[in-house]
Amino acid sequence: MIQFIVVVLCVAAVVGYFYFGGYAQKIKGFKEEAVLLVRDSTPETFCETLTSVVYDNKGQVISTLKGEKDVYYLSYKELPFYATSAIISIEDKKFFEHKGVDYKAIVRAAMAALEKGEVTQGASTITQQLARDTFLTQDRKWERKVEEIFVALELEKKYSKEQILEYYLNNIYFANGYYGLQAASKGYFNKNASELSLSQTCFLLAIPNGPNKYNPLEHMDNTIARRNLILDNMLGDQVISQNAYDEAINEIIELEMVKSEKKDYIETFAYYCATRALMERDGFVFKTSFSSEEKKREYEQAYQESYNRWNEALFTSGYRIYTSLDLDMQQQLQEAIDNELSKFEEIGEDGIYEMQGAATCIDNDTGMVKAIVGGRSQNLKGYTLNRAYQSFRQPGSSIKPLIVYTPALERGYKPDTKVLDMPIQDGPKNAGGTYSGEITLLTAVSSSKNTIAWQLFEELTPEVGLSYIKNMGFSKIVDDDYVLPASLGGLTNGVSTLEMAKGFATLENDGFCRDAGCIEKIVLNNGAVLYEANQEGVQIYRENAARTMTNMLQYVIYEGTAKSISLGEMPCAAKTGTTNDLKDGWFVGYTPYYTTSVWVGYDLPRTVEGLGGGTYPGKIWETFMNQIHEGLEPIDFLPPVTYYGPEEVQEMTEDEVVDSEDEFEIENFETVTLTFEGVGVPEGAIPDNAIDVVVTTNGL
Repeated sequence: MIQFIVVVLCVAAVVGYFYFGGYAQKIKGFKEEAVLLVRDSTPETFCETLTSVVYDNKGQVISTLKGEKDVYYLSYKELPFYATSAIISIEDKKFFEHKGVDYKAIVRAAMAALEKGEVTQGASTITQQLARDTFLTQDRKWERKVEEIFVALELEKKYSKEQILEYYLNNIYFANGYYGLQAASKGYFNKNASELSLSQTCFLLAIPNGPNKYNPLEHMDNTIARRNLILDNMLGDQVISQNAYDEAINEIIELEMVKSEKKDYIETFAYYCATRALMERDGFVFKTSFSSEEKKREYEQAYQESYNRWNEALFTSGYRIYTSLDLDMQQQLQEAIDNELSKFEEIGEDGIYEMQGAATCIDNDTGMVKAIVGGRSQNLKGYTLNRAYQSFRQPGSSIKPLIVYTPALERGYKPDTKVLDMPIQDGPKNAGGTYSGEITLLTAVSSSKNTIAWQLFEELTPEVGLSYIKNMGFSKIVDDDYVLPASLGGLTNGVSTLEMAKGFATLENDGFCRDAGCIEKIVLNNGAVLYEANQEGVQIYRENAARTMTNMLQYVIYEGTAKSISLGEMPCAAKTGTTNDLKDGWFVGYTPYYTTSVWVGYDLPRTVEGLGGGTYPGKIWETFMNQIHEGLEPIDFLPPVTYYGPEEVQEMTEDEVVDSEDEFEIENFETVTLTFEGVGVPEGAIPDNAIDVVVTTNGL
């Protein structure tokens, strides 16, 4: 009784707030809009599909997304009895009694929420769900809920209960691109809905309640559990007999999937990015750090629900999705991987090449993806794993610039700082087992000395080092990674080529990290812009540290572990990476134009003879980058800026100036800016009243 009184008071308070807070007119508008929406609808409204279209950066069509409800539409008479009775039993027991809204269910849900502190019961009727899926958006704001109620009430005035059930069962989403019961029946069991058993029918009707949670291709146990719940409800409602229940609940479900045409790597990535863009617009906040495992689980559940909701919308909302993807570059990257790995012909039981490669290319002007390849080309049907963003592997030494060397540069280290390459007790060995004694930091980077990276990482602490890639959104860093082996790429889950490209593009972009997606904008069918990318970026590294790191990584190609790789006159910087026992090979590099990361290895890790960052991955990178830079003018990377006090500069001699026609430029009487090749300035060039001096050098 007390709970009921609380609910009534809350409802009264809300009603008063709406009317006296100026919301009454807004709600009136929702009702008027609902009347118009339903008035203009016809039976054809519920079998139409708005086709969404994905475009590349030149306006060419990459893909179309259509639910094909019109192809698999079933009239009410064609719907199996078990289907209609099952959905009523599990979703809306009062369906034939209410007028579109079950007010008692709303009160029960509110009381349960008050008691448990969270929403644990749904209150939407079948009619409300139809209203939402057909006429409204997928967001969860109160305005949408109010409008949903008004639309449901109007639907019940215009259409019969049988028509509403018909429209509902032909519109709900059954995961994996299947809309409507007939499409799901064909897709999962390769038969018509009329041929389904009771158990199979309930199995399918388990999916729409949570298409991600109950997706039978990924969570069969969940789907079976909900099938059993539906059967329990039907038995309790006396819709089925005990014998029918026993037979159905003991039936073994075996899927007979109809293989659909494979979605290309560029398509799957575009769908993924478009879905996340819609989630972002809806207010979802993406996270990679959590205060507890419970918070992580809560986030993952919320993420899955939101992702699934907006992924569904791609198939039915008629979006125009404009991307940064370049079909020509995509083909070039695919061919570079295919050709370099062509001699590896071993095929697994699933018919897929066992030796694989993946790569991601980012446009450094925008920070957005231009091409992404998740594996070798094969003429296969069915689901395609896009390894470029869905697979995570240990990065080896390629991670060092991101978590060791650039952070060290921020803390006072310089390219010519002397470090000691020596054996470390219980520490790592260098490649080849040799040690060079006292060397410069530049030499340590270019020759990829493990001992130096280990020592610097220990000085930084793993917490500090890994914080940089966590702040860039690297998604698979776990508590067990906060150890010294992480400095050499020893991560529990690893990284993806998308993340590595994003990290190195951040170095090229003066330390500013941008979202490495591909969606420039999403436009509604009526021309209104629904989403537009914001690529301002967040500063991860200090500008000078990022520029200095870029200078140092140029030496990896000039004289280090990647000296066999060349882009001719085009300046480039890179880092190689190879894991223990030659199981993973990485090459991540960039020019002022593009950043590309490449991974090569087996899906189930095993030793690859001759694998190294500069071998297969490096050659893929070299081939592709030479092609996409053809005809582009060589551009130097921006040089680091070195700050000196006036006295330090005055002490420099003219002999220290190297090849400088325009030795200096005085901007004002307080700050002097000097730009030339070397480090130095003619004696007496600095005004006596100069406070600060900025010296920009084009070399180390």
